[in-house]
Amino acid sequence: MNLILMGAPGAGKGTQSEKISEKWGIPAISTGEILRAAIKEGTALGREAKTYIDDGKLVPDETVIGIVKEYLASSVCQNGFILDGFPRSIPQAEALDTLGVKIDAVLSIEVADETIVERMSGRRVCACGASYHLLFNPSKVEGICDKCGAKTTVRADDAPETVTKRLATYHEQTEPLKAYYAKKGLLLEVKGQDEITETTRLVFDALGSISL
Repeated sequence: MNLILMGAPGAGKGTQSEKISEKWGIPAISTGEILRAAIKEGTALGREAKTYIDDGKLVPDETVIGIVKEYLASSVCQNGFILDGFPRSIPQAEALDTLGVKIDAVLSIEVADETIVERMSGRRVCACGASYHLLFNPSKVEGICDKCGAKTTVRADDAPETVTKRLATYHEQTEPLKAYYAKKGLLLEVKGQDEITETTRLVFDALGSISL
């Protein structure tokens, strides 16, 4: 299965991507994770990407497309893949088509903006990789990581003002992709639920209807 996963920042794409990967045994490709790793390492690409991400803007197409193209050509993706966070614009989608990449379905997870702001502003992360949420997945001691005991922090792109900017960017540049893929007969929509397991059930039901 070659799948594109869509949804606004904070809609739960990453979580559902992991669930789909586990069920169907195909790799999840998150360009966001690749870029964050580059930022943490302080590479030239990371420093360039950080200025865009901190402002809630999109990283330039040529940078993202180069990363995705290289990965899709690897042996890891021979049996399928999940593109999480790419394409994010019509030009990126057209570039993907130009590469001759076959897509079986485009799944969009729908969540209201107000819910997303609440979700993301409550997220806390630790340098060890652990992730928490003040409401939905709190650490045992607020502000302290359960795994390593270090202080948790708010990622710059999870701050409410940045989230609002990112949502505006999504609606302007990425949401038009729904119409683009609907015309191709590839679009599936699932309403994100408060309970992760319920969203996963709806996602699996939707993907189970695909004829490969």
